[in-house]
Amino acid sequence: MAVQIPTLKVERRLWRDGAERIVGVDEVGVAPTCGAVVAAAVIVKPSGHRIPGVRDSKTLSAQQRERLAPLIRSKAVAVAVGAASVREIDQLNIYHAPHLAMLRGIRKLGGHDHVLVDGNRIAGFEHKVGPYTSIVDGDARVYSIACASVVAKVVRDRMMTLLSARYPGYGWERNQGYATREHRLAIRRQGLTPFHRRSFLALQRTLAGDQLSLDLLGAQLDGIAGLDDIAGDLTDDLLALDPATLADAPAVIPA
Repeated sequence: MAVQIPTLKVERRLWRDGAERIVGVDEVGVAPTCGAVVAAAVIVKPSGHRIPGVRDSKTLSAQQRERLAPLIRSKAVAVAVGAASVREIDQLNIYHAPHLAMLRGIRKLGGHDHVLVDGNRIAGFEHKVGPYTSIVDGDARVYSIACASVVAKVVRDRMMTLLSARYPGYGWERNQGYATREHRLAIRRQGLTPFHRRSFLALQRTLAGDQLSLDLLGAQLDGIAGLDDIAGDLTDDLLALDPATLADAPAVIPA
């Protein structure tokens, strides 16, 4: 099957209608069992041209994404990143947390005229961001959303690589927190970390084939003093970095 190439068709229509700052937004990190959800918001230049190779980040290799992300940042009018922490994912649920991450990214841009969001309509989103259009498969079809998907994926992968230095053995630098066999076996061997999503415990138990009860797993987590503060502080430290810094950061987190 041929890979779909995103176009500027939607953006050009909005530009013709007088909107200039068109934001493409996409998020990554919904399916993994640990780590933050990260969203990127990108405003492309009305007079600019597409960067060859930019498309839905899921269709690109890590090397391709790493090459394209700095090009996107250099050619865009503005790029911003937002996230929802593990604590917020567990509090809000994994459906609402990505919307919070998107909103944070959009608000960092310094103003916009219209927002293009990958996916379905979001209840109440227009009251928070103003005019917006939701586009199913937007990361594959719409250029600014594709740009956002690449930036968000690179930033989140870098975050998981940084966290893997603090919590070695889970393979986060390779699996980015997805429930791979390596990750499942590490959970059974080493237990859970403050960055594992507590609300995903039932899923983790099923995927890992673990015979431990959910109560025991919960007690294991609750026994760590200051668990939420630890996870929240580290996530905040990472989110304070801009996308360019994260892309170039060494794979080490200070102790």
